[in-house]
Amino acid sequence: MGLLRRVARARLAGLVIRRLRRAGFADAKYDARGFRVRFTADGDETPTILELAPLLATRGGRRRERVDRFVAGLARSPGLPLDWAQACPLLRPVLRGGTPGTPLRRPVLPFLFEFVVVDSPDTMTYVGPEQPAGWGVSAEEVFEAARSNLSGAVLHGIAKEPVVVVRFVDDGDAYWTSHLLLPHWLERLAGQVGGVPVAFAPERGTLLVTADRSDHLEGLFAQVEGIYAASSRPITPMAYASDENGCTVPYEAPPGTPLHRAVTRAERVLAIREYARQAAQPDTADAGPHSRADRADQADRPKLAELRLVDAGEEGWRTRAVWERDEPTLLPTADEVQVGDNVRRWAELAAHLTMAPGFEPTRWLVTGWPPA
Repeated sequence: MGLLRRVARARLAGLVIRRLRRAGFADAKYDARGFRVRFTADGDETPTILELAPLLATRGGRRRERVDRFVAGLARSPGLPLDWAQACPLLRPVLRGGTPGTPLRRPVLPFLFEFVVVDSPDTMTYVGPEQPAGWGVSAEEVFEAARSNLSGAVLHGIAKEPVVVVRFVDDGDAYWTSHLLLPHWLERLAGQVGGVPVAFAPERGTLLVTADRSDHLEGLFAQVEGIYAASSRPITPMAYASDENGCTVPYEAPPGTPLHRAVTRAERVLAIREYARQAAQPDTADAGPHSRADRADQADRPKLAELRLVDAGEEGWRTRAVWERDEPTLLPTADEVQVGDNVRRWAELAAHLTMAPGFEPTRWLVTGWPPA
């Protein structure tokens, strides 16, 4: 390929990358070999691929206009109603972990967020952070409207003893896992499951509820972890119950109780997967053509440390961050840190940790740590 053609392709890719980033697609990345751009739309888990060859045939101002029209069409989110009166009854809340892009969201549980979608017959479109203003309402009103649109359905009948498990399988319209966001919903199932309800939401289409006194609860943790690990749409392997205010919270099993190991393992498995998902996201600084200085700067960027699962016997399970001291590293929040051949408790590093901006889940930079 000639030099002039390579320059023309790089310029077009740079134009597309700049327009996509300006529109909010921060992970847009140029694939020079395939002459295409990858980016992830809000709420999507797989990237969209834009082939650049058709745009190369358009020249001058027409090329810029075509790029602008394409990106503007993506940014408008055509699946969202323009009027609040039309949008309000279509809103639904969804419980998710880290989701690519920047949809409207708020934290509700460890590593989990509440998002809002517009539920249409054929599509489910995430609401963006700027959309409430376009509807003339606040973000809080959007969240509350979405919750109010859930059915809040309950089971009928009374169980005389703890049941094995009640399985809610979503047909696409019920949003069963989202019901965990409704205050007092879970606790109202006590009569139907024969005890204090304990819920699992391993994937988007499955909600499992049993009683805390059920003989099957410990085994259910292992089953749920299997569903969670195998699913292409996982949510969480953890168990959840209601607190004194009727809000859904993580199920607790203190040290020394039979379920302590199962509970601590589920908590750590979720943390490890969410940090691994974070580390797998494309670095936005890698996107598009760069100068030699830009590429050199990339080499100095901190590494995202790995988080591992450690069996601590009767103490349950721990997470361990692996810190390579010879290079700049951002640590995930962990129970302990491996530094070379040594393992240190997280508390030993606490005074030397600085929160790194822009990371969810949180990452930490270690400063001033004395020699091991």
